[in-house]
Amino acid sequence: MSSSAQSTGSQPAWSKNLKSLPATPDKIPAFFFAHGSPMLAFPKKMADSFGGEFGAYMGPSGPLAQFLAEFGPALLEKYKPKGIVVFSAHWETTEERLVSDYAENPLLMDYYGFPPELYQLKFKSRGDSALSQRVVDLYKEAGLKARLSNEKETRGDDGRGFSGPGFDHGVFVPFRIMFGEEFTSIPIVQVSIDSSLDPERNWQAGKAVAKLREEGILVLSGGLTAHNLRDRSSFSPATAKPIHKEFDSAIHKAINIADAEKRKEALVKLPNHPGFRSSHPREDHFVPLYVAAGAGEGGEVFTVMNDYGIPTFAFGL
Repeated sequence: MSSSAQSTGSQPAWSKNLKSLPATPDKIPAFFFAHGSPMLAFPKKMADSFGGEFGAYMGPSGPLAQFLAEFGPALLEKYKPKGIVVFSAHWETTEERLVSDYAENPLLMDYYGFPPELYQLKFKSRGDSALSQRVVDLYKEAGLKARLSNEKETRGDDGRGFSGPGFDHGVFVPFRIMFGEEFTSIPIVQVSIDSSLDPERNWQAGKAVAKLREEGILVLSGGLTAHNLRDRSSFSPATAKPIHKEFDSAIHKAINIADAEKRKEALVKLPNHPGFRSSHPREDHFVPLYVAAGAGEGGEVFTVMNDYGIPTFAFGL
Protein backbone atom coordinates (compact mmCIF):
# COMPACT_ATOMS: atom_id res chain seq x y z
CA MET A 1 0.00 0.00 0.00
CA SER A 2 1.18 3.51 -0.65
CA SER A 3 -0.06 7.08 -0.58
CA SER A 4 0.24 10.21 -2.64
CA ALA A 5 2.75 12.89 -1.71
CA GLN A 6 0.36 15.63 -2.69
CA SER A 7 -2.51 17.27 -0.88
CA THR A 8 -5.95 16.86 -2.37
CA GLY A 9 -8.17 19.89 -2.22
CA SER A 10 -7.91 21.61 1.14
CA GLN A 11 -7.20 18.39 3.02
CA PRO A 12 -3.61 17.11 3.15
CA ALA A 13 -3.10 13.60 1.84
CA TRP A 14 -1.83 12.49 5.24
CA SER A 15 -5.19 13.32 6.85
CA LYS A 16 -6.93 10.87 4.55
CA ASN A 17 -4.14 8.33 5.03
CA LEU A 18 -4.45 8.52 8.81
CA LYS A 19 -8.19 7.90 8.53
CA SER A 20 -7.66 4.93 6.21
CA LEU A 21 -4.89 3.41 8.34
CA PRO A 22 -6.35 0.12 9.60
CA ALA A 23 -7.19 0.03 13.30
CA THR A 24 -5.55 -3.16 14.55
CA PRO A 25 -5.19 -2.89 18.33
CA ASP A 26 -4.45 -6.64 18.58
CA LYS A 27 -1.30 -6.13 16.48
CA ILE A 28 -0.30 -2.49 16.39
CA PRO A 29 1.88 -1.49 13.42
CA ALA A 30 5.43 -0.29 14.09
CA PHE A 31 6.06 3.21 12.79
CA PHE A 32 9.04 5.05 11.41
CA PHE A 33 8.27 8.74 11.76
CA ALA A 34 10.09 11.99 11.02
CA HIS A 35 11.02 13.40 14.43
CA GLY A 36 12.13 16.72 12.95
CA SER A 37 14.54 19.04 14.75
CA PRO A 38 14.42 21.67 17.53
CA MET A 39 13.18 24.01 14.80
CA LEU A 40 9.73 22.47 15.39
CA ALA A 41 9.70 24.06 18.84
CA PHE A 42 10.82 27.53 17.78
CA PRO A 43 8.32 30.35 18.31
CA LYS A 44 6.69 30.85 14.92
CA LYS A 45 7.97 34.38 14.30
CA MET A 46 11.48 33.32 15.25
CA ALA A 47 11.42 30.31 12.93
CA ASP A 48 10.30 32.48 10.02
CA SER A 49 13.10 35.00 10.52
CA PHE A 50 15.84 32.56 11.55
CA GLY A 51 15.41 29.53 9.38
CA GLY A 52 14.61 30.69 5.85
CA GLU A 53 13.27 27.86 3.69
CA PHE A 54 14.61 25.34 6.21
CA GLY A 55 12.57 27.00 8.97
CA ALA A 56 9.51 27.30 6.79
CA TYR A 57 9.52 23.59 5.96
CA MET A 58 10.83 22.10 9.21
CA GLY A 59 9.52 24.71 11.63
CA PRO A 60 6.30 25.12 13.66
CA SER A 61 4.22 26.20 10.66
CA GLY A 62 5.55 23.58 8.24
CA PRO A 63 3.98 20.33 7.03
CA LEU A 64 5.77 18.14 9.59
CA ALA A 65 4.43 20.10 12.55
CA GLN A 66 0.94 19.97 11.03
CA PHE A 67 1.22 16.24 10.45
CA LEU A 68 2.51 15.42 13.94
CA ALA A 69 -0.43 17.28 15.48
CA GLU A 70 -2.76 14.84 13.67
CA PHE A 71 -0.53 11.77 13.94
CA GLY A 72 -0.44 11.52 17.73
CA PRO A 73 -4.20 11.69 18.34
CA ALA A 74 -4.82 9.24 15.48
CA LEU A 75 -2.46 6.69 17.04
CA LEU A 76 -4.20 6.94 20.41
CA GLU A 77 -7.65 6.65 18.87
CA LYS A 78 -6.91 3.75 16.53
CA TYR A 79 -4.74 1.61 18.79
CA LYS A 80 -5.51 2.69 22.36
CA PRO A 81 -1.97 1.67 23.37
CA LYS A 82 -1.09 0.62 26.89
CA GLY A 83 2.33 2.18 26.47
CA ILE A 84 4.86 3.54 23.98
CA VAL A 85 8.36 2.25 23.27
CA VAL A 86 10.34 4.78 21.25
CA PHE A 87 13.70 4.73 19.48
CA SER A 88 15.48 7.92 18.44
CA ALA A 89 18.34 8.80 16.12
CA HIS A 90 19.84 10.70 19.06
CA TRP A 91 20.52 7.81 21.45
CA GLU A 92 23.20 5.37 20.32
CA THR A 93 24.91 2.68 22.40
CA THR A 94 27.49 0.08 21.48
CA GLU A 95 26.64 -3.64 21.53
CA GLU A 96 23.91 -3.45 24.19
CA ARG A 97 20.58 -1.68 24.15
CA LEU A 98 19.89 0.67 27.01
CA VAL A 99 16.27 0.99 28.10
CA SER A 100 15.07 4.01 30.05
CA ASP A 101 13.72 3.24 33.51
CA TYR A 102 12.48 6.59 34.76
CA ALA A 103 9.54 7.32 37.06
CA GLU A 104 8.89 10.77 35.58
CA ASN A 105 10.74 11.08 32.29
CA PRO A 106 13.36 13.87 32.43
CA LEU A 107 14.30 15.85 29.32
CA LEU A 108 17.82 15.96 27.90
CA MET A 109 18.04 19.15 25.85
CA ASP A 110 20.88 17.87 23.73
CA TYR A 111 21.28 20.91 21.48
CA TYR A 112 23.42 24.01 21.67
CA GLY A 113 23.36 27.65 20.67
CA PHE A 114 19.59 27.95 20.41
CA PRO A 115 17.40 30.77 21.77
CA PRO A 116 16.57 30.66 25.52
CA GLU A 117 12.99 29.60 24.79
CA LEU A 118 14.28 26.25 23.54
CA TYR A 119 15.64 25.44 27.01
CA GLN A 120 12.33 26.10 28.71
CA LEU A 121 10.33 23.48 26.83
CA LYS A 122 8.05 21.17 28.82
CA PHE A 123 6.96 17.61 28.19
CA LYS A 124 5.68 15.83 31.27
CA SER A 125 5.41 12.07 30.91
CA ARG A 126 6.03 8.94 32.93
CA GLY A 127 7.85 5.67 32.55
CA ASP A 128 6.99 2.21 33.79
CA SER A 129 9.53 -0.18 35.27
CA ALA A 130 7.53 -3.25 34.28
CA LEU A 131 7.46 -2.15 30.62
CA SER A 132 11.16 -1.28 30.72
CA GLN A 133 11.98 -4.71 32.13
CA ARG A 134 9.78 -6.38 29.52
CA VAL A 135 11.83 -4.72 26.80
CA VAL A 136 15.09 -5.88 28.39
CA ASP A 137 13.72 -9.42 28.68
CA LEU A 138 12.75 -9.48 25.01
CA TYR A 139 16.26 -8.53 23.99
CA LYS A 140 17.71 -11.25 26.15
CA GLU A 141 15.27 -13.78 24.69
CA ALA A 142 16.58 -12.77 21.25
CA GLY A 143 20.16 -13.33 22.37
CA LEU A 144 20.96 -9.62 22.45
CA LYS A 145 22.43 -7.57 25.27
CA ALA A 146 20.26 -5.01 27.06
CA ARG A 147 19.94 -3.37 30.46
CA LEU A 148 17.99 -0.70 32.29
CA SER A 149 19.20 2.89 32.58
CA ASN A 150 17.77 5.00 35.41
CA GLU A 151 17.80 8.67 36.42
CA LYS A 152 21.21 8.32 38.06
CA GLU A 153 22.93 7.40 34.79
CA THR A 154 24.10 10.17 32.50
CA ARG A 155 23.40 9.56 28.84
CA GLY A 156 24.55 12.82 27.26
CA ASP A 157 25.29 16.53 27.44
CA ASP A 158 22.53 19.08 27.95
CA GLY A 159 22.62 22.51 26.32
CA ARG A 160 21.87 24.03 29.72
CA GLY A 161 25.38 23.13 30.82
CA PHE A 162 25.34 19.70 32.43
CA SER A 163 25.32 15.99 31.66
CA GLY A 164 22.25 14.00 32.56
CA PRO A 165 19.64 11.36 31.80
CA GLY A 166 16.38 11.80 29.94
CA PHE A 167 14.55 11.81 26.64
CA ASP A 168 16.47 13.53 23.82
CA HIS A 169 14.96 16.11 21.49
CA GLY A 170 14.20 13.41 18.93
CA VAL A 171 11.54 12.26 21.39
CA PHE A 172 10.24 15.20 23.39
CA VAL A 173 10.17 17.79 20.58
CA PRO A 174 7.78 15.80 18.34
CA PHE A 175 5.91 14.22 21.27
CA ARG A 176 4.97 17.67 22.63
CA ILE A 177 3.18 18.25 19.33
CA MET A 178 1.76 14.74 19.08
CA PHE A 179 0.49 14.32 22.63
CA GLY A 180 0.58 17.72 24.34
CA GLU A 181 2.94 19.16 26.95
CA GLU A 182 1.49 16.92 29.66
CA PHE A 183 0.93 13.29 28.73
CA THR A 184 0.83 10.87 31.63
CA SER A 185 -2.10 8.63 30.67
CA ILE A 186 0.22 5.88 29.37
CA PRO A 187 3.94 5.25 30.00
CA ILE A 188 6.74 6.00 27.56
CA VAL A 189 10.04 4.10 27.48
CA GLN A 190 12.99 4.93 25.23
CA VAL A 191 15.46 2.40 23.80
CA SER A 192 18.84 3.15 22.21
CA ILE A 193 19.71 2.32 18.62
CA ASP A 194 22.87 0.40 17.73
CA SER A 195 25.85 2.71 17.30
CA SER A 196 27.33 0.49 14.59
CA LEU A 197 24.64 2.10 12.43
CA ASP A 198 24.54 -1.18 10.56
CA PRO A 199 21.18 -1.78 8.84
CA GLU A 200 20.94 -5.45 9.83
CA ARG A 201 21.90 -4.91 13.47
CA ASN A 202 19.32 -2.16 13.82
CA TRP A 203 16.76 -4.29 12.01
CA GLN A 204 17.35 -6.96 14.65
CA ALA A 205 17.04 -4.33 17.40
CA GLY A 206 13.52 -3.71 16.15
CA LYS A 207 12.66 -7.34 15.47
CA ALA A 208 13.51 -8.27 19.06
CA VAL A 209 10.67 -6.13 20.41
CA ALA A 210 8.07 -7.12 17.79
CA LYS A 211 6.05 -9.06 20.38
CA LEU A 212 5.20 -5.77 22.07
CA ARG A 213 2.89 -4.99 19.19
CA GLU A 214 0.64 -7.88 20.28
CA GLU A 215 0.79 -6.74 23.90
CA GLY A 216 -0.81 -3.37 23.32
CA ILE A 217 2.43 -1.41 23.04
CA LEU A 218 3.03 1.16 20.31
CA VAL A 219 6.55 0.99 18.83
CA LEU A 220 7.79 4.24 17.28
CA SER A 221 11.19 4.88 15.71
CA GLY A 222 12.17 8.43 14.85
CA GLY A 223 14.66 9.86 12.37
CA LEU A 224 14.69 11.68 9.04
CA THR A 225 15.22 10.51 5.47
CA ALA A 226 17.08 13.72 4.60
CA HIS A 227 19.52 15.05 7.20
CA ASN A 228 22.62 16.88 6.05
CA LEU A 229 23.44 19.79 8.34
CA ARG A 230 26.43 20.58 6.14
CA ASP A 231 24.03 21.23 3.28
CA ARG A 232 20.72 22.56 4.57
CA SER A 233 19.34 22.59 1.05
CA SER A 234 18.81 18.85 1.61
CA PHE A 235 15.98 19.42 4.10
CA SER A 236 13.36 21.09 1.88
CA PRO A 237 11.95 20.10 -1.51
CA ALA A 238 12.16 23.77 -2.53
CA THR A 239 15.95 23.76 -2.21
CA ALA A 240 16.94 20.06 -2.49
CA LYS A 241 19.31 19.17 -5.28
CA PRO A 242 18.48 16.51 -7.89
CA ILE A 243 20.72 14.00 -6.09
CA HIS A 244 18.71 14.48 -2.87
CA LYS A 245 15.44 13.92 -4.70
CA GLU A 246 16.82 10.87 -6.50
CA PHE A 247 17.63 9.29 -3.16
CA ASP A 248 14.21 10.23 -1.79
CA SER A 249 12.59 8.49 -4.76
CA ALA A 250 14.74 5.41 -4.16
CA ILE A 251 13.44 5.16 -0.58
CA HIS A 252 9.83 5.14 -1.70
CA LYS A 253 10.55 2.71 -4.52
CA ALA A 254 12.03 0.28 -1.98
CA ILE A 255 9.19 0.82 0.52
CA ASN A 256 6.59 0.05 -2.14
CA ILE A 257 7.99 -3.39 -3.04
CA ALA A 258 5.21 -5.84 -2.22
CA ASP A 259 7.35 -8.89 -1.46
CA ALA A 260 8.66 -8.57 2.11
CA GLU A 261 12.02 -10.26 1.47
CA LYS A 262 12.72 -8.25 -1.67
CA ARG A 263 11.63 -5.09 0.16
CA LYS A 264 14.11 -5.75 2.94
CA GLU A 265 16.87 -6.41 0.42
CA ALA A 266 16.17 -3.08 -1.29
CA LEU A 267 15.94 -1.15 1.98
CA VAL A 268 19.22 -2.54 3.30
CA LYS A 269 20.95 -1.52 0.06
CA LEU A 270 19.82 2.12 0.27
CA PRO A 271 23.05 3.34 1.97
CA ASN A 272 24.83 2.25 -1.22
CA HIS A 273 22.73 4.60 -3.34
CA PRO A 274 24.80 7.33 -5.07
CA GLY A 275 22.70 10.01 -3.35
CA PHE A 276 22.84 8.60 0.16
CA ARG A 277 25.85 10.59 1.40
CA SER A 278 24.43 13.81 -0.01
CA SER A 279 21.43 13.33 2.26
CA HIS A 280 23.20 11.58 5.15
CA PRO A 281 26.87 12.32 5.91
CA ARG A 282 26.28 9.93 8.81
CA GLU A 283 23.69 7.13 9.00
CA ASP A 284 22.27 7.98 12.45
CA HIS A 285 19.04 9.58 11.24
CA PHE A 286 18.41 6.91 8.64
CA VAL A 287 18.87 3.66 10.58
CA PRO A 288 15.74 4.18 12.76
CA LEU A 289 13.92 3.20 9.56
CA TYR A 290 15.43 -0.28 9.95
CA VAL A 291 14.38 -0.50 13.59
CA ALA A 292 10.76 0.11 12.64
CA ALA A 293 10.99 -2.25 9.67
CA GLY A 294 12.40 -4.96 11.90
CA ALA A 295 9.64 -4.51 14.45
CA GLY A 296 7.08 -4.85 11.66
CA GLU A 297 8.91 -7.49 9.64
CA GLY A 298 6.88 -9.60 7.26
CA GLY A 299 3.75 -7.51 6.97
CA GLU A 300 2.70 -4.88 4.47
CA VAL A 301 3.90 -1.28 4.62
CA PHE A 302 1.62 1.74 4.48
CA THR A 303 2.97 5.21 3.67
CA VAL A 304 1.14 7.58 5.98
CA MET A 305 3.08 10.77 5.26
CA ASN A 306 4.84 11.02 1.92
CA ASP A 307 6.32 14.53 1.87
CA TYR A 308 9.95 14.90 0.87
CA GLY A 309 12.43 14.12 3.65
CA ILE A 310 9.79 13.74 6.37
CA PRO A 311 7.84 10.54 5.67
CA THR A 312 6.06 8.27 8.11
CA PHE A 313 5.72 4.56 7.36
CA ALA A 314 3.60 1.94 9.13
CA PHE A 315 5.21 -1.51 9.11
CA GLY A 316 3.57 -4.85 9.84
CA LEU A 317 0.05 -4.42 8.50
